[in-house]
Amino acid sequence: MAKRFNEEIQIGDVLKQFITQNKLEAGIDVVNVRDAWKNLMGNGVNNYTTEIQLKGSTLYVALSSAVLREELSYGKDKIIKMINEELRKDLITTLVLR
Repeated sequence: MAKRFNEEIQIGDVLKQFITQNKLEAGIDVVNVRDAWKNLMGNGVNNYTTEIQLKGSTLYVALSSAVLREELSYGKDKIIKMINEELRKDLITTLVLR
């Protein structure tokens, strides 16, 4: 029977190691950005959001309302800052509203 070593490692550390070894950060970032957008923008904006894409450090958000798109364009910097704070890293540098 194999001998066990008594090394205790926290599950969070094991998951981080697994993610970095298998290069899954990009996919997890996409999911986290979508969740952050939905949490921060609320139901009013989410009802008009049709698509959210993260390509590199640019976040593309497709909206079905031209009025809402224009209104959100005034606060792009604030939206970028809020999402980066939610993600706890500087992931997004540019926001493109379509």
